[in-house]
Amino acid sequence: MRHWKRYLGFGFLFLSLTSLGFSEDFDLQYFLAKTSSKESELSKKERIELLNRIEETIEQAQRIHKDLSQAIQGGEVKVGYQEGKFWMSKLEEDRGSIEIGIQQLKFLKERPTHLLASIKLYKSLRDLSSNLGAYNNTSLLSAFVGDLAPEMELWVDPVFYRLYLLPLARSKDTETNPSKKERPPISKEKKP
Repeated sequence: MRHWKRYLGFGFLFLSLTSLGFSEDFDLQYFLAKTSSKESELSKKERIELLNRIEETIEQAQRIHKDLSQAIQGGEVKVGYQEGKFWMSKLEEDRGSIEIGIQQLKFLKERPTHLLASIKLYKSLRDLSSNLGAYNNTSLLSAFVGDLAPEMELWVDPVFYRLYLLPLARSKDTETNPSKKERPPISKEKKP
């Protein structure tokens, strides 16, 4: 009976280790390495995982947005009226960027080759990244943002722009402008 437990334990350990070995980890480091490699074309699975990771990042930004809003409005963060009004206006912009980002992500999951949705998502992520960077540079608000500001910046520019948006725009460009067939040059010589 004792030998069966050992075999079962070794079998379970073997299966768990092999499942970890074969699964791909699509994290930020994976996509950053992909941007620096010669082959920057994403497979369908990689595009889906990229959109999932960006969705997770937007959800993190949404939680931070909620915490920051409550901290400023609740008086947890001591800011003057004018400064508080300024930061609340930035948070209001972020709310709009988050909503647009979530909408465009849903649309891209249905139609991953939609160029306009990709551009709108890029702009909303860029605006959100910029504001998170501004919060992070303010000592009163940086504790709320943490590492999300630089992480969001990396997801937006090197990863999403180079791996998703730029190849999509190039593919759309080749679809709309098919290569013109070479025509022989027309001679402008006058006939006598």
